[in-house]
Amino acid sequence: MNITREQVLEALSNVEEPDLKKDLVTLHMIQDIHIDGNKLSFSVILTTPACPLKAMIENACRNAIAYFISKDIEVQVNMTSQVTTQKNTGVPGVKNIIAVASGKGGVGKSTVAANLAIGLSITGAKVGLIDGDIYGPSMPIMFGLEGAKPKAIDIDGKTRITPIEKYGIKLLSIGFFTDPDQPVPWRGPMVSTAIKQLFNDADWGELDYLVVDLPPGTGDIHITVAQTFPVTGAVIVTTPQNVALADAKKGIGMFMMNAINVPLLGIVENMSYFTPAELPDNRYYIFGQGGGQKLAKQLDVPFLGEVPLVKGISDSGDVGMPIILQTGNPMSKAFADIAKRVAQQVAICNAAAINKTLVNN
Repeated sequence: MNITREQVLEALSNVEEPDLKKDLVTLHMIQDIHIDGNKLSFSVILTTPACPLKAMIENACRNAIAYFISKDIEVQVNMTSQVTTQKNTGVPGVKNIIAVASGKGGVGKSTVAANLAIGLSITGAKVGLIDGDIYGPSMPIMFGLEGAKPKAIDIDGKTRITPIEKYGIKLLSIGFFTDPDQPVPWRGPMVSTAIKQLFNDADWGELDYLVVDLPPGTGDIHITVAQTFPVTGAVIVTTPQNVALADAKKGIGMFMMNAINVPLLGIVENMSYFTPAELPDNRYYIFGQGGGQKLAKQLDVPFLGEVPLVKGISDSGDVGMPIILQTGNPMSKAFADIAKRVAQQVAICNAAAINKTLVNN
């Protein structure tokens, strides 16, 4: 039988992108259609390499061709991706800025940021990580880069800092430029200048995602980042107890203020429960149960996942190898799933913003 390009597009227009709620053809996600007799090949351009629905979309495409055209067609589907962006982030080459924040300290925000960045990179995305916790930078320890010093290079007559690369991501931290044994007693204006330099004075190259580990609370650094660089969205980290949830709610409130207006990608609940090694089927909810999920439901934002209280997570950070790198470890999968959900929410945010712009114009 003779297959036409129009038939292929008509068939695939019945396949909906589950998150964006539109068909693949309307979203311009079908490209490179090649027809050779009874053989058909085409590419599906996903909005992120971390798409958790990749297999489902591919299967739906195959079924659409079989149902609407013929079961006898040999179909080759090339699943690829191009990370979306909605606006100029203010950092050349960077498509999306993801802020990781918490209302209070001690909830594992930096651990989540480190594993999130690596998780996005593992899927094939180009990722950078800024350690924005100026007063207590922890990424040099978590990546085994204590004592590391970024190099300065000259680009078009301007001096640029070269981020240090490890585990597939590009990393910058104020900890690379200060004495680890000395505190950083900086006033607000100095802090704001320092954080801007990590964005503006670095040679980040082409990045799909730039993850920013913000300090705890709601201070100068948060306001500087949110008002200077258009942030795609924020991830809020909390623990289940009421005190942490109350502070997380304040952090969320800050991002939702008109002067800042950063979309919420979702909430991660850390230290959700404790499972002893000798009793792997038991869960002990030391800090309460389900607080993060309840908060997400209350505020109508996505719940990105829960991370158990496991000593191996902190140990892996202390030895400079985040736990997501330990393939086969259940905690590695937990962080990998969170990374996929974050990428999913970034794509949804970008699509919503683009649609809003089209409607307003």
